[in-house]
Amino acid sequence: MANITEITDADFEREVLKSDIPVLVDFWAPWCGPCRAIAPVLEELASEYAGRAKIVKVNVDENTKMAAQYGIRSIPNLLLFKNGQVTEQIVGAVPKTRLAEALDAAV
Repeated sequence: MANITEITDADFEREVLKSDIPVLVDFWAPWCGPCRAIAPVLEELASEYAGRAKIVKVNVDENTKMAAQYGIRSIPNLLLFKNGQVTEQIVGAVPKTRLAEALDAAV
């Protein structure tokens, strides 16, 4: 995950809420098959949008505070933040084009 940062409850505010650029947050878990399936797509998008948006991952098993705060009940669950606010939620393993559309609208 060279272009994707794994963040925790402790650095969520700094990395996401106070970010100057849009942030796509991937709430995931290692045991989640669909989460693993979209990981390569997220890597590609992280490279393609470098400098304009960033993608971070939150392991819901290890970071229950943020998962609970944002009502994450199923994974993968992706929240797009812009200026500290959720602008879009995408649930499930969706095509790259769907994620790119969301990022395009935010940048």
